[in-house]
Amino acid sequence: MSALEDDWRTDLDEVDAALVDEYQSGFPVVERPFRVVGEDLGIGETEALERVRRLRERGIFRRFGPVLNPPVIGSSTLAAVSASEERFDEVAEVINGHRQVNHNYRRDHEWNMWFVVTAASKEKRDSILADIEERTGCDVLNLPMLTDYYIDLEFPVVNDDSFARESLAATDASATRISEEAVGGLRDLEADLLIEIQGGFPLSATPYRDVAAAIDADTDSVIDAVERLLDDGCIKRIGCVVNHVVTGFDANCMVVWDVPDDELDVRGQRVGELPYVTLCYHRPRRPDQSWPYNLFTMIHGREGDAVDAKVDELAAEHLPFEHERLYSTQTLKQTGARYDDLVSAERAKPTDGGE
Repeated sequence: MSALEDDWRTDLDEVDAALVDEYQSGFPVVERPFRVVGEDLGIGETEALERVRRLRERGIFRRFGPVLNPPVIGSSTLAAVSASEERFDEVAEVINGHRQVNHNYRRDHEWNMWFVVTAASKEKRDSILADIEERTGCDVLNLPMLTDYYIDLEFPVVNDDSFARESLAATDASATRISEEAVGGLRDLEADLLIEIQGGFPLSATPYRDVAAAIDADTDSVIDAVERLLDDGCIKRIGCVVNHVVTGFDANCMVVWDVPDDELDVRGQRVGELPYVTLCYHRPRRPDQSWPYNLFTMIHGREGDAVDAKVDELAAEHLPFEHERLYSTQTLKQTGARYDDLVSAERAKPTDGGE
């Protein structure tokens, strides 16, 4: 169920709706961004800021600021364990106790606990998985992302659409390879900046100036660093991050597919362009752990039956292969990835002489 009243959208006027649906990305990287947004919307700077603050207080926005890209900055993986009912809470406590675990969900499957680990290096990431195995006695299914076909949780919500992305214009998907050895190559200023903004920007008229003051830098240098991080892919987008659960898209299903390897890129890119597929990516098979699946798709919808029907459509028209549907049934942990460890490791590496 949504945490908001069922008719919460009726309380929003056209300006609120524009803030929710049109400013999930592309927020101005200038000293006074709300002045620019206000001019675009025909309102004042103060009103634009107050509206965003009010939408966050209502739970429609989770936060305001950057969406960072963990696989570009460090080493990230999706992992799973099979926990017995008797020990489920105990196992979850061990996993959630690692600060590098930023998402953990219960899913309706034999592998019933799925979590994301983001660390400074592949070695650190794998040491966390080894610790989880040792302390819980559960085998860990380690599934790092190998290819990104389409990943973004930016979607309109002020509508009666059944699925996320349904109202968006057509999107071109591409096969972007992901290295497990990724490092961001961060300058000191960029490292300080990422730590400061990982939980979001201050909700003020001058968020970049406030961040600059917090890390003892000048505003222009911070704005330049943000633009570099956007260009490099360390920051995916800047805007108002919508809480898709409280806004109604709370029927989400992860579907895993056994796709022939020689068809993977063609199928993955084609499926990544479908307006009801929120995420599409390639992860490794693990035949030694009875895991034959190599393509992952996510569908976020408002009704479980409608999501199931779209999975049926995927299987019939686009992915005629063996698959399983893993519905999330409980959120065990949901935070942003923490970058303190990632950037501290970066500081030990030589830089190109930047700030």
